[in-house]
Amino acid sequence: MLLVDGTGLFDEVKKGLVVNAMQVCVIHAGAPFATKPRRRQGRRLIPTRIVIWSKTIFRDAAFLSCCAAHPAHSHGSMRVLLTTTSYQDTPGDHHALLEAQGYDIHRERGPLPESRMLELAGDFDAFLCGDDEITKAVLDKALPRLRVISKYGIGLDKIDVTECTARKLPVLFTPGVNHTTVAEHTFCLLLALVRNLVDSANAVRAGQWKRVTGNEIWNKKIGIVGLGRIGQEVAKRALAFGMEVHGMDLYWPEAFTKDHAVTRHESIESLIAAVDVLSLHANLSESTRHLVRADRITLAKPGLLVVNTSRAELVHMPDMITALNAGQVGGYATDVLDEEPPPPDHPLLNHPKALITPHIGSRTYESVPRQAMRATLNLVNYLSGAADVIQANKF
Repeated sequence: MLLVDGTGLFDEVKKGLVVNAMQVCVIHAGAPFATKPRRRQGRRLIPTRIVIWSKTIFRDAAFLSCCAAHPAHSHGSMRVLLTTTSYQDTPGDHHALLEAQGYDIHRERGPLPESRMLELAGDFDAFLCGDDEITKAVLDKALPRLRVISKYGIGLDKIDVTECTARKLPVLFTPGVNHTTVAEHTFCLLLALVRNLVDSANAVRAGQWKRVTGNEIWNKKIGIVGLGRIGQEVAKRALAFGMEVHGMDLYWPEAFTKDHAVTRHESIESLIAAVDVLSLHANLSESTRHLVRADRITLAKPGLLVVNTSRAELVHMPDMITALNAGQVGGYATDVLDEEPPPPDHPLLNHPKALITPHIGSRTYESVPRQAMRATLNLVNYLSGAADVIQANKF
């Protein structure tokens, strides 16, 4: 069995480079295209299908039945640790595809701390994970049995990728599937913040007709830190709201920023001083950790709004609390916290200028199946020896 994401391999299918297939059925954008039977394996024809999964997620019961009846490899005692709750909780075809492989699947409710990962490591051939702590210590115990890590999502800061690369352990991930959803949530947070939406709605629900004056975002300046897929989608929506878009990124997307009139800044100091809203979309690394901190916040206009749908550690939390209390930051809307779920005494939970959502930026009925299917395809294809995987660490 070979599962393919994208149309590139279809030419190889037509050239007959795919072996062990009695009938190849390519499903692209919901339309099946049957090809002629391919090669024999000895004297026996093997009924295998190839699925090309593009923007439309396949729904093919016959294919899934075929997977179950004729797996490409005998998985036997192949054990998979599944921890991502979005994957487990959201309906979608990824469930049937994973079940069809015959793996021994152990489910946990992540994200798991290092202590729990250490308890589990060593008993699994693969991790299908979310933001679990996969440290060097975990890898020491997980190897040599562990063959692959398939990350549901794009953030890899909880995985010791450097150590994985040194040990030639592939880390697979899912870029390009959640940028729309996260960009929408960014504006959900920003609009709720400037219009006092949560407090107003809660007051009405409590029987109070509490009318609080808010602000527009039209004609305001937004600074986007990180102009990857998500940052670019945020820029498009900001322009639609009539905002002036500023940005910074080490890898500046020239064509996009030219087409969308994005003002470039070479440093966070320059950006934060120029804007009314700061929206964070950078990966977490040692160079971006605590990117927003006291000495930079003091450069901002009083009342700066900060929106974070990336990683909590991009913000130095004690400095943010101080700035909120002083009014230097007018509001902090975040989908991520340094500890999830937070302890009851977390300083942001009851702060009147903070708006927190429980890491749901990519959790929609549209995005989760896309992300989950890509993570499953990565896992299944790698374990089956197929080439169509998205690997973060090259070696």
